[in-house]
Amino acid sequence: MREVFNWLNDQLLRMQWLSDLVTLLVRDVFGIDPTGQIGGSIHFFIYDVIKIFILLGVLIFSISYVQSYFPPERTRRILGQRQGIGANIIAALLGTITPFCSCSSIPLFIGFTSAGLPLAVTFSFLISSPLVDLASVILLASIFNWSIALAYVVVGLILAVLGGTLIGRLKLEDQVESFVYQSPVSDHDNDGEISRRERLRYASDQVIEIVNRVWIYVLIGVGIGAAIHNWVPETFISALLGQDKWWSVLIATLAGVPMYADIFGTLPIAEALVEKGVGLGTALAFMMAVTALSLPSMIMLKRVVKLPLLLVFIGIVTAGIILIGYIFNATTHLFV
Repeated sequence: MREVFNWLNDQLLRMQWLSDLVTLLVRDVFGIDPTGQIGGSIHFFIYDVIKIFILLGVLIFSISYVQSYFPPERTRRILGQRQGIGANIIAALLGTITPFCSCSSIPLFIGFTSAGLPLAVTFSFLISSPLVDLASVILLASIFNWSIALAYVVVGLILAVLGGTLIGRLKLEDQVESFVYQSPVSDHDNDGEISRRERLRYASDQVIEIVNRVWIYVLIGVGIGAAIHNWVPETFISALLGQDKWWSVLIATLAGVPMYADIFGTLPIAEALVEKGVGLGTALAFMMAVTALSLPSMIMLKRVVKLPLLLVFIGIVTAGIILIGYIFNATTHLFV
């Protein structure tokens, strides 16, 4: 049974068949050694780009079809029926089925807040939505393994729940811009009762929209990953971000903040860093910082919350990411 699972995982998720085809393409069509620097870079780029877009198309379509049963107003009502930490957990879990980047999650944050949902709940959603989604879980499993992917989900959800809960306990409602509370909220969403054809059309449109939004970041991320994988000396990477360096997680987290990319664009970079000897926690900290704390998304968030609340949010999420990075580095042997 295990052998069957491993074969399915290799062929369907890791797409070993695609890697073999790209090897033939590079060697027999391009006439380049796929084990050399140039050939290895070309192989890494072509294989990862095709694999990511195949998985993206299938996963976003499937997730969006499920998501069509949970339009914003229905999600708001579900959250409104819960209280306490239970509401934070539901908000974090709902964030996993919304394939949004941090910037596109902010309009939903405005809608939830204007509808009267507690800040604790809305911030749990805001943290979870870009950080942990089902598509990223599958991609993580395709690049690393299932234990790492599932562990990432667990720690991401814990960060979202605890972060939202802490923000709620600080009673910072007055630090949200007044216009957010005055935003109109619709009470009609047809309860998600739409036809199957409309759901299929919605899922297809979501695939097109998200691919159009992330394709450039995927290409850039895979390009950087290919360069790190084949051109940056391992000794240099190890000296700067080696698992034995106490500062590696801090540098990786700070390096991710100025960047803006979806998790799909950062995964190939994380993959290349780990293969160069960087600690798993360091690579994941970089990935989480890019998706949850990118400068453009913080600028957008500053338009709807005041500076004290923004700084609290950044501080909590940053501290959580750094702690998660160190925990993963210390327990890597459990996931290999």
